[in-house]
Amino acid sequence: MIRLLAPFFILLGFSAQAQLVRKYSNEFLNLGVGARALGMSGSVVASVDDNTSIFWNPAGLTEIRSNYQVSAMHAEYFAGIAKFDELAASYRIDNKSVIGLGFVRFGIDDIPNTIDLVDQNGNVNYDRITSFSTADHALLLSYGTQTKVKGLSIGASAKIIYRNLGQFAQAWGFGLDLGARYEKDNWIYAATARDITYTYNSWTYDLDERTIEVLGATGNEIPSNGLEITAPSLQVGVARKIDLKKRFGLLAELNLKNYFDGQRSTLISSKSINIDPNLGLEANYAGLVFLRLGVGNIQRQKAEIGNFSELTYQPNIGVGLKYRGIQLDYALSDIGDQSVALFSNVFSLKFDINQNKGASKSNS
Repeated sequence: MIRLLAPFFILLGFSAQAQLVRKYSNEFLNLGVGARALGMSGSVVASVDDNTSIFWNPAGLTEIRSNYQVSAMHAEYFAGIAKFDELAASYRIDNKSVIGLGFVRFGIDDIPNTIDLVDQNGNVNYDRITSFSTADHALLLSYGTQTKVKGLSIGASAKIIYRNLGQFAQAWGFGLDLGARYEKDNWIYAATARDITYTYNSWTYDLDERTIEVLGATGNEIPSNGLEITAPSLQVGVARKIDLKKRFGLLAELNLKNYFDGQRSTLISSKSINIDPNLGLEANYAGLVFLRLGVGNIQRQKAEIGNFSELTYQPNIGVGLKYRGIQLDYALSDIGDQSVALFSNVFSLKFDINQNKGASKSNS
């Protein structure tokens, strides 16, 4: 699968350079959703089996064992300054197909607007301070279905993106993700092609004369309407389920995030392809109690002294409880690496409604 798709994405990447693609556009969608996934450092593209598949791999929707499933997540970053929330719901159409709807918001609220703090006469008036919010939103509609090939599922997610910088600017965008999943003999192989058609964000700015005046006087660039483009990427994964004695089980998964939009500081880095590996482990007892570990965001950074690069990484941990269709998950996760930045608490809650044990399993 990698051999077939990689040349295609490399060509897209070269084409993207001519269109001034931004490497880190719509990064809020790369944070990942679900405490289970974040506890495993996002290494779930193969093993995801709930409605967070909407974001990770739409083919995983076929593994949901209930007619209806709803879930929610809440996380806070930078000591609570930024808030990240997710809502998702899925519906089983028949014994092979599932549709899902998901919504995410990453935002910072109550940002002081000091444009009018000092008037034209140089007087400071704190009563003139107002506030605004900046937030990124995404609405995803997904579909996953099992194919005639035993163990093989495919899926797609269409996403509408809305980003706003208070009353100053807003952007609308649209993109498409494709996913595939194949399971056989406790091995799972999967791939998700993100932004397969490129994702285009069209920015519109609405700045009043006072804001333009202050930006110019302080040496800031006056922004103008434009187009922000997110290039395609490919995430592949392989997972292995292991049944241990006394009702214990273990799942291990390796994911490789592949980027084709120019050189990045990933573990494997070049001008044509960049590979960021993630590794996750999940142990469970009787499918009731879960313990998760993960490591990801492995990058090479310049050392403060000398010309040598140093390796940084992001470790994560998580736990989960599942009982009679209700699942509560928790993860302790950072937004970047094992730096001085505070780790964040991530909570997820999921409900299975009208569990359908008769739903066809992809590996049955």
